[in-house]
This record gives sequence, C-alpha cells and structure tokens, in this order.
Amino acid sequence: MDNFEQNLDKYAELAVRVGLNVQKDQTVVIMTPISCADFVRKVAKKAYEAGAKDVVVDWDDDEVKAIRLKHAPEATLKEYPMWRANGLEDLAKQGAAFLQIYAPNSDLLTGIDPDRVATAAKTAATAREGFLNYLRNNQVSWLMVSYPTAEWSAKVFPELDQAERIEKLWEQIFTLTRVNTEDPVSAWKQHLETLISKQHMLNDKRFKQLHMKAPGTDLYIELAHKHQWVAASSDTESGIRFVPNMPTEEVFTMPHKHGTSGTVRSTLPLSYQGSLIDGFSLTFENGKVVSATAEKGQEVLEKMLDMDEGARYLGEVALVPYDSPISNSGIIFYNTLFDENASCHLALGNSYPFTIEGGSSMSAEQLAEHGYNKSLIHVDFMVGSAEMDIDGIKEDGTREPLFRKGNWV
Repeated sequence: MDNFEQNLDKYAELAVRVGLNVQKDQTVVIMTPISCADFVRKVAKKAYEAGAKDVVVDWDDDEVKAIRLKHAPEATLKEYPMWRANGLEDLAKQGAAFLQIYAPNSDLLTGIDPDRVATAAKTAATAREGFLNYLRNNQVSWLMVSYPTAEWSAKVFPELDQAERIEKLWEQIFTLTRVNTEDPVSAWKQHLETLISKQHMLNDKRFKQLHMKAPGTDLYIELAHKHQWVAASSDTESGIRFVPNMPTEEVFTMPHKHGTSGTVRSTLPLSYQGSLIDGFSLTFENGKVVSATAEKGQEVLEKMLDMDEGARYLGEVALVPYDSPISNSGIIFYNTLFDENASCHLALGNSYPFTIEGGSSMSAEQLAEHGYNKSLIHVDFMVGSAEMDIDGIKEDGTREPLFRKGNWV
C-alpha cells in the first residue's frame, strides 16, 4: 500500500492530538490486544511528543481470554483481578487519558457455553464499574479506534487472501477516519462543525419524543427530561476537548428509561463479546424489552438482556444519515465502532449522564428522576436503513419530520 507508514503515523497523530488531545505531563493509558503492538509503539511516540509524562500499556489477548472461558474452573469466572480494575481507576483519578484499540473477532467464542461467557462478562463489568464511570461521565478524555487483524479482516473480506484483506481494511480505516486527506486535523475540525450544527438544531427543537418507522420497526422513544443532544466531541471536567470515537457520524442523546414503546428490528449484525447476534427484533413496553427474537445468537441475546435490571432498557438514541461515508462504503464491518456510524442506532443499558443538562454533577437519585438508566452494559445496535423515517414530536403533540428514507430532511 502506497504511503502506508506515513498514513499510520497520521493515524497515530490523529488519535493523540485530536481524539485524546493529550496534554503536557499527562499519563496516557493504551488498552490493546497484543496483535496491535506496532501501532501502539507509534501512538506511544506521538504521545510523548505531545508532552505526555508516561505511557502505560494494558496488554490483552483474545485467544488467551477464549482459552480461559473454555477451560478455567467455573468458580474462577466469578473472580476478577482487582489490582487491574483498581489500577485503571487510580489512573483515571489522576487525570490520565485512555485509548482503547478495538479489533473484534465475532467468531472468537463460537462453541463456548454462553452461561460461562455471561458470568465472566458480568464479573468484569462489575469490577470495572468505578473506572468506567470516569469515562461515562467524561471526567477524563478517552478514545476508541480500530486496527485490522487477520481474524477481523477475514470476516469483512472473506473472498480475499490474508494480505489483501489487511490492506483493504486499512484503506477503509484511513478513508473513513480522514487520515488519507492532506491535513487530517483540519478535516476533522470541519467534520465536527457539521455534526455540531445538527446538535444545535436538535437542542433548539426540544422534542419530547421520537417516532421511528421502517420495515419491522414502529417505535416511540420518549426523551429524558432536560436531555441534550451531543455530537462527536466532548469536554472533560477540566475543559479538555476530545473526540471519543474515530470514526464518528452520530448525534445522540438520552431516552427516558420508561418511555420507549413498540418494536424495533436490527439492520446490521451485532458483534458482542466474541459472538454474533443478527436479525433480531425487540419489543418494548414502558421502556422495557418484553420480547426478543434473533435469527442468529438468540441465547447470547437473552444472556445480554439478563445481565442486570437495566440491560432491558435503552440508554442512548443516535441519529446517523444513511447517506454517510461508512454506509456508502457498502461494507458490513462486524465492528460496532464502524457499523454504528453507518446507521441510526440505539443502545441497551447504561445512559451517559452528560446527555442531560448538568447530569455529570447529579446524584444517582437526581439522574433517575430525569429518566437515566443504570446498567453494567452499554451495547449499541443498528436500526437505521434507507427506509427509515423519523419524526420529532413536541410537548403539544405537533410533529416535525427529521429523517425521510434514511436521511436528514
């Protein structure tokens, strides 16, 4: 691939300078599979050049994780190394920036007992809740990016040989994150301005409810009291502007926990905890999922919904036009970071407090009064399509069209 090393350097630079916006004397934490080591080294170098005082790498390996889930004594799946969870939380308390490199393998856990997978996932989520709250409240800067691996590229481009798969996936990543532009930083600033204009428009409208209509979908979503739409970039408590997802095409906010009713059907596969869930429909009553069916991954879907009480309620609604770069690529990435930015999507589980006015400083009781949903999970799933219509409904019942045939009106 022409200019590959140059583009990889630009990708690392973008992650450090725009995504995390690393500050002088800040610690940077990189959470990554070992297969991404070459990119980690580039990010570390860029972080030190940006003024970081230290780069801490939290290595992981999916294959070892799968071996443990298959062979470890069942009792140990209810244990988590608290030194690891506490260490991440301590770094968050100190104001570190966190980069997660996400390289999914949606077939990793095929054949492994879903009960064992669910037990381990719940254990990890419970142990890491204190750390994750720093991210969910935007108390620190954080970013998720992706890196091609043999397993992921094989899922996306099965018709190609391995070298071609990796090259093709890199080409897509560089294009969709605007790395292959002459000045990616400027390109991102312009992109953020476009998304923020949609954010302001929606906040000015003050809709009480959204109505989504498409084949298999007829869903009413009440929005949280004093909700606020958010797009692309956020600010930490100390005023550092960062971009948590690259790529990003969404504008999103908080649904009211008890305000969703109707049925919604997924439009893209969901890669969840090393398994694939596809062709699924959810029916809601008073905000809660009361029925769930899937063409593939039914048992995994049910285990996810049973993670805790909040897992059956929505925590996010996000609007993404069908006519957007990722959607127009025509590729299913089997990677939520990319696929959610090709489609309007919803998230089951935990809400983001910063999507209501003053939410980051509210008590748990105050958040609940506004319609906040608390859960160990936050799982985005894709519902948008070229046939999706969305209306905004105001307090007095008047409707305004927002989307027609998948795009902004």
